[in-house]
Amino acid sequence: VNGTVGRYSPYAVYLSGGDPGRLDPIRDGAALVQDEGSQLVARALTLAELEGTDTGRWLDLCSGPGGKTALLAALADGAQVTAVEPAPRRAELVEQNTRGLSVEVLRVDGRDPGIEPGFDRVLVDAPCTGLGALRRRPEARWRRQPGDVPALTKLQRELLASAIRLTRPGGVVLYATCSPHLAETIGVVADA
Repeated sequence: VNGTVGRYSPYAVYLSGGDPGRLDPIRDGAALVQDEGSQLVARALTLAELEGTDTGRWLDLCSGPGGKTALLAALADGAQVTAVEPAPRRAELVEQNTRGLSVEVLRVDGRDPGIEPGFDRVLVDAPCTGLGALRRRPEARWRRQPGDVPALTKLQRELLASAIRLTRPGGVVLYATCSPHLAETIGVVADA
């Protein structure tokens, strides 16, 4: 692939134009189209220091459609990634995007997934208003209303609380949203 290595993520390639979906590695399933910011979220989780030994139990609590899950699994170096996604279509996408990687996809609600606690690394890339991704999804500005925020922040708090319960002492939880809204970021983390 002709392109420039990403400025921030060593896994990113900047292309000067064209349809990335037509590239052989994308068509063959050897690579995914993913923005560099998403790569940085997954990479940050893998680089975070733990207390104690990494036993190889990693969790992506909000995994659909699976781009970050795939990168986590590719970087896992022997770890088993559990991916939680309650929406059937999105869970199918996670399975497609992680095919051949050490990923188990569970179609359960991340707020109460019924899985054994003790994960070393947990990613909560929470559902949000998406206001930080308007460049990529400009239609989101018309789909979201101010009244959406309270329900989303309640869900975000519940998912983060679940992640904390599922993480072993000394493990790491990474909470991310693609929203700059303070209620969805600083407010949720402050409550946790």
